[in-house]
Amino acid sequence: MAEQHQYPSVLKKAAGQLHLSPSQHCAGFQAPAFYQRRFSYGNYTNAAFQYPMAQRCPVTPDMSLVAANPSPVFVAAPKEKGFAGFAIDFLMGGVSAAVSKTAAAPIERVKLLIQNQDEMIKQGRLSEPYKDKDGYWVWFAGNLASGGLAGASSLLFVYSLDYARTRLANDAKAAKKGGERQFNGLIDVYRKTLQSDGIAGLYRGFNISCVGIIVYRGLYFGMYDSLKPVILTGDLQDSFFASFALGWLITNGAGLASYPIDTVRRRMMMTSGQAVKYSSSFDCFAQILKNEGAKSLFKGAGANILRAIAGAGVLAGYDKLQLLVLGKKYGSGGA
Repeated sequence: MAEQHQYPSVLKKAAGQLHLSPSQHCAGFQAPAFYQRRFSYGNYTNAAFQYPMAQRCPVTPDMSLVAANPSPVFVAAPKEKGFAGFAIDFLMGGVSAAVSKTAAAPIERVKLLIQNQDEMIKQGRLSEPYKDKDGYWVWFAGNLASGGLAGASSLLFVYSLDYARTRLANDAKAAKKGGERQFNGLIDVYRKTLQSDGIAGLYRGFNISCVGIIVYRGLYFGMYDSLKPVILTGDLQDSFFASFALGWLITNGAGLASYPIDTVRRRMMMTSGQAVKYSSSFDCFAQILKNEGAKSLFKGAGANILRAIAGAGVLAGYDKLQLLVLGKKYGSGGA
């Protein structure tokens, strides 16, 4: 059969068959170059046309080289990651969403209250609309309260461990001075305290500790979240060192403000298993002032300056981690 000149169609150009040679025409049928040409673009593949060859071509005696079944034009999907890849994506997405939703929950609630305040007034659930002039200080007080309550809630679970740590630290100090150890380890602290004072012995000074943790955590988280959008603006907004400096100052301030309370609660812890020395936390505070002076309430406070580095790192590092993992910051200073 005489060769006929054919111009490639638009579909053939898309498939990459821009050059048609005479050897590719046989008995009115056209075979694609190399029988199937693929062009890759990253992870995606465009497959060339495949044509049925109903008649035997004299140029191609081996029919096994020719595709027998027609297949339509298709775009291959990206390679599947498998169950492991899906599980990782699912887990990371879930954790990121949980962290972001939790961090942004207070702001989201304020937004919803403002959006629905008219309807809430109609239903009698709100007495008057929210006012802009009352916003900042109410928000500031809310930050202090939420930070303090969060600290008090966590204290309920870790207080007995803090008590055991305090007793072991002072027990080791007494042993170095020639005295005998009262406890042989963490389990021994629990065992002897439960035998002598019961459960109450593990929570000696818990009430004053709640006051102290509310003051400390309230100032620690509340002041940072409240001052951050006011001070860290412009070029300082995403600066790790500026966030660290602000966090360090706030951590020191919160530590000094709550340090006398911390001294009282440590003294109360030390009375477990012994004769009653203080009738209450207020009595302990009064006796320290009377017998030792006000300076005793701040003994060891200088070590908090170095300890505050860790607290500042937590505040600044949390903001930086949000930028690295989630792409933006949530909360009072977030975008």
